[in-house]
Amino acid sequence: MTLVAVVGATGTGKSDFALDLAESLARTGRHAEIVNADAMQLYRGMDIGTAKLPVEARRGIPHHLLDVLDVTAEASVAAYQREARAAVDRITGDGGVAVLVGGSGLYVSSVIHDFRFPGTDPAVRARLEAELAERGPGLLHARLREIDAETAAGVDAQNGRRIVRALEVIEVTGEPKAARLPEEPVPWRPHRIVHLRSDRAALVARLDARVERMWRDGLVDEVAGLVPQGLERGVTARKAIGYAQALAELQGRMPRAEAIAETQQLTRVYARRQVGWFKRYREAVVLDPLDDAARAAELDRLAALD
Repeated sequence: MTLVAVVGATGTGKSDFALDLAESLARTGRHAEIVNADAMQLYRGMDIGTAKLPVEARRGIPHHLLDVLDVTAEASVAAYQREARAAVDRITGDGGVAVLVGGSGLYVSSVIHDFRFPGTDPAVRARLEAELAERGPGLLHARLREIDAETAAGVDAQNGRRIVRALEVIEVTGEPKAARLPEEPVPWRPHRIVHLRSDRAALVARLDARVERMWRDGLVDEVAGLVPQGLERGVTARKAIGYAQALAELQGRMPRAEAIAETQQLTRVYARRQVGWFKRYREAVVLDPLDDAARAAELDRLAALD
């Protein structure tokens, strides 16, 4: 066993579990390294709003794919897949265990499953993005639904980037099904999955408190520091939950109370989508992160696997 994925909704303690697993493996004489699978933690300077572990909290465990993108860069799952798999290969090639950690479902799946991403066409992409900017995601999602209702059902009607990508893939390949996720994914490498899943009410309370703590810890100041680096031009980064609202507050377009409340609401919705995504992983061990006995038993089990 050389690849373990630790997944779950935001606020379920994935980073702590991964660090505990790395230390458990170290006690058996094996080393582990962590590979980030949180899309927003790829960005340099986006720390508070993504709950990125500071270096001093990483317990000396090597981490990969943190702080690798400027805020002006557009996140690409295909590019991430290449880099993450290369990191996994380096870690396992040295005899270690790669621990993939994150809540970005498509990013996790792109590594552990045998995904092949269709190519892109810049002209088609530019045309669709211009249409998105002019007409909004609703009309484009309706078009996608007319072309391929099954694909549209799996894409959030407000996620303009994913709608554009689905329409681009269909147009480039001529195959509606090319934009769908595989129903029965094939593993890329043998792996284990731990899905940390909390009681919904308890999770919501933690998420709401976490958002309030982000503001107390200086999220708006962090955003102010990212503006000169081009945050407002960032196709992906400027739309991140929390960052979009903090930017609106900074620019006087939204009062603080509204910015916090909107971030809390969007975070709850996102967490629900994450849980839905990770329920697809039927082979995963589902673990309540607050059940200390079950948590300890799973760490011992993973550390004992060959």
